[in-house]
Amino acid sequence: MAEYTRQDILDIIEREDIEFIRLQFTDISGRLKNMATTIKQIDKILDGHYRFDCKAIDGFGGTGYEELFLVPDLDTFVIFPWRPQNGKVARFLCDVVKPDGTPFAGDSRYILKKAAKEAESMGFSFKTAIKNEFFLFDIGENGEPANYSSEKGGYFDVGPADCGENARRDMVLYLSDMDIDVETSYHSDEAAQHVLDLSYAPPLVMADSIMTTRLVVRTVAKRHGLHATFMPKPGENVKGSGAHYIFSLDKDGRNIFTDRGDRFGISKEGYSFMAGILKHIAGMSLVTNPIVNSYKRLVPGYLAPVMAGWSGTDASPLIRMSSIGPDGGRVILRSPDGAANPYLVIASCLAAGMEGMKNKLEPPACMEELSKKEIKNVQILPRTLHEAVKFFKKDSFIQEVLGYHIPGQLIKAKEMEWDEYCRQVTLWETEHYLSAI
Repeated sequence: MAEYTRQDILDIIEREDIEFIRLQFTDISGRLKNMATTIKQIDKILDGHYRFDCKAIDGFGGTGYEELFLVPDLDTFVIFPWRPQNGKVARFLCDVVKPDGTPFAGDSRYILKKAAKEAESMGFSFKTAIKNEFFLFDIGENGEPANYSSEKGGYFDVGPADCGENARRDMVLYLSDMDIDVETSYHSDEAAQHVLDLSYAPPLVMADSIMTTRLVVRTVAKRHGLHATFMPKPGENVKGSGAHYIFSLDKDGRNIFTDRGDRFGISKEGYSFMAGILKHIAGMSLVTNPIVNSYKRLVPGYLAPVMAGWSGTDASPLIRMSSIGPDGGRVILRSPDGAANPYLVIASCLAAGMEGMKNKLEPPACMEELSKKEIKNVQILPRTLHEAVKFFKKDSFIQEVLGYHIPGQLIKAKEMEWDEYCRQVTLWETEHYLSAI
């Protein structure tokens, strides 16, 4: 990732003929927001004087301020490679601050910065990678997004069975132009389902990269006449799309999750980090799986996790511990999905894992060692958004990680979402009950 000064930015703007600037930030729900202006406003932008109506953003209200300000992170400055080459368009990812210049407590980027800073103060270097799953569906007759595709590809297929390979190629190239390293891309299990694996990066860089990747995937799909969606479960009887977060921790240049003498190659620190996540996974499910549809994916029979367990050999439990390959020991969390706010997911997992290490928590036995009777006693993950809200309310630690503003806003928004969902009468209900009762 480049490190820019103010003068570097001004030089690039002049050299590259940049005419438009987009100021982007992420709301509490993990949606990318945007303000656009011309290069004539560059001094105002760089001075952090761009304000916006915070009441217009879900979860940003109730602060006592009518307006908040956007402060660009200079190191996130990139040119959109798909935009015109004359009069180019560039963007900054921004921090959100109050009128007095102090951080806004509802800025999820700020929440992750705080969590990462605490780990750094202890001498740790935290790294995160991710496996992004998404579908590339057809466009309907009237141009509306659809949830079907004529494609029939499966795991690691090639063209012509894999109809998305050209779109994925453009995604990878655009992301590379934006300094985001895609380690692998391939067709996933279900028809029209695809994967982009992002390489390890520091936590803030990774969360920024995830938000940028979502934008690039949707933009490229549209240019190819397709609709991209990270919706966790866009159809019945298919495996859903997850966002598998991969964590490792270095100290003095060494991966401290690695112990080659362990049967899985994992150190005590690695197991304690994992145990911390397991301790709080129910409470953080509202963060990792934040919408009603998230829980349609977390059901038995579709390779998604349903219990708070772990394994060193089986790829299907909630957490997989691995040290295979040159990366060393790592913790792979498989429950999150593409609807989640990556800043809050990484902050929650980092804080929970570090708490596990501080308290030297011991994890439960791995899933393959449990008898059928013992497996029945393993904690079940929340099965609905309503249950996730209940667990979140009980977990004061995760709420503290997210600060004083975000928890209340999350609870309010998700209780409203659940209430609205409960008022719906679905096609399943009419098919099963309308003529029978």
